[in-house]
Amino acid sequence: MANCIFCKIVAGEIPAAKVYEDELVTAFLDLGPINKGHVLVIPREHQVSAATIPEATAGRMFRVGARLGIALRRAFGYDAYNLHLADGTAAGQVVMHAHLHVVPRGVEDNFRWNWRQLSYADDAERQEYAEKIAAKLEL
Repeated sequence: MANCIFCKIVAGEIPAAKVYEDELVTAFLDLGPINKGHVLVIPREHQVSAATIPEATAGRMFRVGARLGIALRRAFGYDAYNLHLADGTAAGQVVMHAHLHVVPRGVEDNFRWNWRQLSYADDAERQEYAEKIAAKLEL
């Protein structure tokens, strides 16, 4: 896509600190990292949503992301890593090209996801949600 910054990175039109590239995905350092070493893994083909990424590409994104998480731990001594994919603006997606964040984490990095905790009224309500989701699931 002509105006997509990530497509321009894939095409070599914009420089990026790439750490991995193959026929399906490209991985490079995030310009605004949560912690140093924060990597983005993107499909080389323009996809806005995780729902439209071909299965082989989505699988490669997560495989590469997990391997990068391990590499970050080995290279810099991080304690752990998060894999995070925001799908849509309401979920926090800013660049409308699907991307998987590989966020290296340290025990004392002071970063916290701003998640609030809700609960279901009871087991019956939880089961009702599970059934509604299963009924709409298309694989």
